[in-house]
Amino acid sequence: MFVIRNTFVAKPGCASKLATQLKEAVTAFQMPGARVMTDLTGDFNRVIMEHTAENLAEFEKRMQEVMSSPVYRERMAGYTDLWITGSREILRVA
Repeated sequence: MFVIRNTFVAKPGCASKLATQLKEAVTAFQMPGARVMTDLTGDFNRVIMEHTAENLAEFEKRMQEVMSSPVYRERMAGYTDLWITGSREILRVA
């Protein structure tokens, strides 16, 4: 199993807006093990979205489905205006 963690540093005043938009997206797409978190101790305005995949093929298939979905485009419209930088980690659960 893998944990996929997308980390964003939101623009000042935009972390809660970004977290809300990400929560709506993971709910709409029923991503397994999904959760959205805000960081209390690290970089200011950090928002983390995690979900799981059984293997990398599942992750890749889900990414293709989500990225080609009109619903995704609608839910995520404008989200790039809310953050400064971001990164992705793919972690294998031991």
